[in-house]
Amino acid sequence: VTVKSSDKDPVTAAGQEGDDVPKEEPWKTTLKTTMVHVEAGEFRGHEVSLWDLLHSRYIPEENRKELLEVYEAGELTLEQVKSVVTTIVTRA
Repeated sequence: VTVKSSDKDPVTAAGQEGDDVPKEEPWKTTLKTTMVHVEAGEFRGHEVSLWDLLHSRYIPEENRKELLEVYEAGELTLEQVKSVVTTIVTRA
């Protein structure tokens, strides 16, 4: 009986731990906290997070999904994402 209790407790604890603390992906946090200065549209004169730029009307949904997938996979650096996003927004 003691062994069964021991077996159940870690599983329950692990399940509860995962449920109580939904953590954001580190790459997502990085995009939300990396601020850039873009002289275009409503962003002119303001610093804005890469996350907000990626989800702005200037970045088509297809491009956004592709950039996020490639960045999350580690195939693009933060600097590369910053460069691509600011270029698209500036040209739009």
